Amino acid sequence: MMTPVGNPVLDALGGALDTAGAGMSSETLDAAAQALVIQRSAIRAVLSQEGLPETAFLKALAGRVGMEWFEPPADGVKSFSRTFPARLALRYHLVPTQQSDEGLVLATYDPFDYLARAAVRQQFTGRVRFVLSTRKFIVNALRQHYGVGAETFEELLEGREEGGEDLDTLEEVNVLDADDSEASVMKFVNQILREALVERATDIHVEPLGNDLRIRYRIDGVLHEVPVPQNIKLLQASVLSRIKIMSNLDIAERRIPQDGRINLELGGESIDVRVATIPSVTGETISLRLLGQERFDFERLGLDAECEQTVRGFLAMPNGIVLVTGPTGCGKSTSLYTFLSSLNTKERRIVTIEDPVEHKLPGVIQIAVRPEIGLTFANALRSVLRGDPNVIMVGEMRDLETAEIAVRAALTGHLVFSTLHTNDSVGGITRLLDMGVEPFLIGSSVRAFIAQRLVRRLCPECKKADSHAAGFLEQIGFPKEWAGATYGPGGCDGCRGTGYRGRTALYEICLVTPQLQDLVQQKAIPSVLRAKAVEQGLISLRSYGWKRVIEGVTSVEEVLRVTSADVEALDE
Repeated sequence: MMTPVGNPVLDALGGALDTAGAGMSSETLDAAAQALVIQRSAIRAVLSQEGLPETAFLKALAGRVGMEWFEPPADGVKSFSRTFPARLALRYHLVPTQQSDEGLVLATYDPFDYLARAAVRQQFTGRVRFVLSTRKFIVNALRQHYGVGAETFEELLEGREEGGEDLDTLEEVNVLDADDSEASVMKFVNQILREALVERATDIHVEPLGNDLRIRYRIDGVLHEVPVPQNIKLLQASVLSRIKIMSNLDIAERRIPQDGRINLELGGESIDVRVATIPSVTGETISLRLLGQERFDFERLGLDAECEQTVRGFLAMPNGIVLVTGPTGCGKSTSLYTFLSSLNTKERRIVTIEDPVEHKLPGVIQIAVRPEIGLTFANALRSVLRGDPNVIMVGEMRDLETAEIAVRAALTGHLVFSTLHTNDSVGGITRLLDMGVEPFLIGSSVRAFIAQRLVRRLCPECKKADSHAAGFLEQIGFPKEWAGATYGPGGCDGCRGTGYRGRTALYEICLVTPQLQDLVQQKAIPSVLRAKAVEQGLISLRSYGWKRVIEGVTSVEEVLRVTSADVEALDE
């Protein structure tokens, strides 16, 4: 029981805690009570406590302060973003739920924010009524109705009308969480970048459309459109120019593609951003790839015990080629960096040739190819071999010349890693043959082909038991004995309602055994090569995926989304 202290705000909050305390652990209740004593922003301090039943607490608080409780409707509230200023809504966390000639109704989660009330009454002379609702509803409604950076955007439009700053020639500042109280395109772009990093996005796409500017984030491999302020098209040129200035690109050149980089800092962490512009009929589109300081270890890869043992086995080999295969964006680079990190010791000299260098590995010599000056994969690889390396990583085998040099490197005592774009692991053999590599060289130099795909992880907070028709499971090859042990996506605020949060990889490892070498030298067709690989223990991508489904890591639908039925049919 909270003891009254004579402060009406703290007493009301303490009483609400007592009412909601039945749903809280004693540790959470004690922490929340202590937060009331030491924090000025008392309600925010209480709501930040883990384990607090927010709805029960705020309902109890509404009763104590005499405010009406607003229960958010299932389909959300109507947007009043055209008539209620973004600077008020976002600065004071206010959501208009009703606006008419009779007055204005505003939802808040802080009934004691008197500055907000004063600011609203300065703007609106009519009747204003405040209601209490959950912070979760307030935050989601603001994001949906006003869009990222709406407050700054509104001030920018006012500044432009008043003949304010030159929006195309702003000083560059790339510290995203620096204090910047002035409205500027710089601040607006920083807010877009900051929001993307908070949402765990890997890519940002800024795409001019006919009458709009669309911004999309790629989260867990899937694109999500981001709510943006209305009339953002008015600042399209300024936003695109700002991004180009940050990445040291020519802002006057809009006819040809350009590539650049941005170095960002958020919370003391460095983020490297690759920027690519593409001219289109509706204007330049800009894509930004966000690369943070990632951790490269086997635990992050998600290999099961058997596959990890297999991988560590060929990593211990003194020479040979290991090829990681799969489409763009399937995590090949992450796997290769993990392999190199595990081999990175003082006794080994490791050199990489990449296009471009995605992550900087301490102690590893990394080369970025530059074809425009003749520094191609093949030319760089020739030079590297004269530099006494132990381990070499070639970003991609694109042509016969590069492949032949890599083969010679493997035959002369080097361990070589590279990638190929194929649909499965055995397809790597066919690709090398198509390039023109001699069959006997493939069999004697390549140690393994690893195919991989990325699937989304089920959100641990909202995943739920799932069921599928027996005929459907039989058709896709799912093990019958585990038909009732599958999980599917739910949907919560932590996963943006998608039911998925984070990603993990599926693997298919094809070891080049003596029996497979014989078939390669006989130039056997792909189906024969794959049948032999399966006979010798190859586990297909889809079968590996079923393991992850049974473990509750991902869903049946995710495995089907990234694996090919045509390839799986060859295993039957």
